[in-house]
Amino acid sequence: MPTLANMIAAAADVEPADAEWLHQLVGDWQVVADLAFADLVLWLPTDDGSFVVAAHCRPSTAGTVHYDDIVGDTPTEPRRQLMNQTLLDRGIHLRAEHDGERGLREVVIPVVHDGRAVAVLTRESALPTSRVPSRLEISYMEIADVLCAMMSRGEFPQPAPTGSRRGAPRVGDGLVRLDAEGRVLYASPNAVSNFHRLGVIGELKGAVLAELVTALLEEHTNVDEALAVVVMGRAPWRTDIEARGVALSLRAVPLLDRGERSGALLLCRDVTEVRRRERELLTKDATIREIHHRVKNNLQTVSALLRLQARRSPNEETRAALGEATRRVATIALVHETLSQNLDEVVNFDEVFGRALRLAADVASPDSSVRTVVEGTFGAVGAEAATALAVVLTELVTNAVEHGLQSRSGTVTVTAERDGLELTVRVADDGVGLEQGKVLTGLGTQIVSTIVTNELHGSIHWAPRPEGGTEVVLHAHLGQARPKGARG
Repeated sequence: MPTLANMIAAAADVEPADAEWLHQLVGDWQVVADLAFADLVLWLPTDDGSFVVAAHCRPSTAGTVHYDDIVGDTPTEPRRQLMNQTLLDRGIHLRAEHDGERGLREVVIPVVHDGRAVAVLTRESALPTSRVPSRLEISYMEIADVLCAMMSRGEFPQPAPTGSRRGAPRVGDGLVRLDAEGRVLYASPNAVSNFHRLGVIGELKGAVLAELVTALLEEHTNVDEALAVVVMGRAPWRTDIEARGVALSLRAVPLLDRGERSGALLLCRDVTEVRRRERELLTKDATIREIHHRVKNNLQTVSALLRLQARRSPNEETRAALGEATRRVATIALVHETLSQNLDEVVNFDEVFGRALRLAADVASPDSSVRTVVEGTFGAVGAEAATALAVVLTELVTNAVEHGLQSRSGTVTVTAERDGLELTVRVADDGVGLEQGKVLTGLGTQIVSTIVTNELHGSIHWAPRPEGGTEVVLHAHLGQARPKGARG
């Protein structure tokens, strides 16, 4: 399906600033469609003097008049003439169309930016019936007319509201219309219910909304600085207000008349349950980070105890075994330390491995010069795979230093190649190399092989290098890393 960007590129010449204006309009025109109970259709002029549909928005407050996708359609001749006239005089024109039993009411509006009409928007709805509209419908339509007039003067869309639009209040969630002084002219039933749950008692209409809200927040400590501006409708901002265990999300849309603020539209939504769930997730994230922190502390304690025991042991073989155990525990602790600082269960493995590599080389060869080189990047790795991978690579580097290099001097090179979830790592040294046909049966080799097979779901093999030394090639499948906030 063609996107707005594609349609803009295919239409007549559109300046980058005008294109950005159209993107802002389409990003925020759902409010207008819902208030007008009408489909909104954006038409771009073409090189041949006609127009093409670049975007279409259906209302959530009424039925649509276009059941099919109309992006890419062109207008009939009468509509094309009216659209050209709209571009020239920048006026708002009304047109009615009858097609058998179906009647269509169409308002043709110029989309003005920097004093120039850059596109045409049609507001299309079924012809009104003899039914008397409700007070809500009348209020919605009045505000829609104001916003369309602002559009024709280049005063709408307005700058994007502060914060993400995700979860922003919609027209159906609750609507309040304010005058220039912040006094309530109209409040929809949902808006009245929202503010009553917040603690506002009595009639909203005729009251200054900022005064009602301030009375609720006298003893409330956490107040957003933008709250006063939003409840007065002075800027197109968003904010939250909490009182008595209820949370409302508010969005203000100032209503302008040739640059002068004539009032404001305030959308409100009860987000109490949303905020409660967000706090639960934050608490859960904090708990998980605390668990990782405590695991790291416990592992460091175990590592210190093993190190102490090694120093007290009179047997050289026992000291070496305890030293290896100390290194392995310290490597796992590094992963948990990184996880304790993140909001998700994913680690930057390049950072973790850099620290583990220095630890392995220093422990295995404290009194000699061994150079370690890392080529390529590992990227982000899930917590479970990160622990296994860190232990394996630390073990391989340690073995290369202790058993591959003569006189504990030389170079160990680690090369990482990442392709999605598939990882290939080569650990090469320039030491004495493997004896032909020698079987690797040490504890470290057994640990590595078991972890690679069972936890990394991969393979590993050792081979002599033609230029001397040994190369270990590890293939691992890292699994699907959990997205931020996901829990098993």
